[in-house]
Amino acid sequence: MNTFYKKRRDPLGDKTFLFAIRIVKLHKYLKHEKQEYTLSKQILRSGTSPGAMVKEAQNAESGKDFIHKLCIAQKEIAETQYWIELLHATDYLEENQYKSLIQDSVEILKILKRSILTRRKNLQKE
Repeated sequence: MNTFYKKRRDPLGDKTFLFAIRIVKLHKYLKHEKQEYTLSKQILRSGTSPGAMVKEAQNAESGKDFIHKLCIAQKEIAETQYWIELLHATDYLEENQYKSLIQDSVEILKILKRSILTRRKNLQKE
């Protein structure tokens, strides 16, 4: 990993950033080693988007905007899971690669859901 990345006290931001790094590396692997170009572009787009949405949410204009950005990140992670499953089913990903990527995506999805629910509860109290 490059030295510009430093662990912060932002579990969701950290996890989505590290996941995006894995996705970029997967994209390179699929392109160069497997000669797969179409699915690799799809997973690159959807797998790096959650980190960007989390970053946008941190600078949201309102509580509703924050929730909206995290909901988009949630949808992108779900889409990424689809591409991971498809790549595995079509033998582009080995079992260990598949399990590791799915596990990371599930963890991110859980944090996103908890963050959305917490923010919604806090908005109701305001």
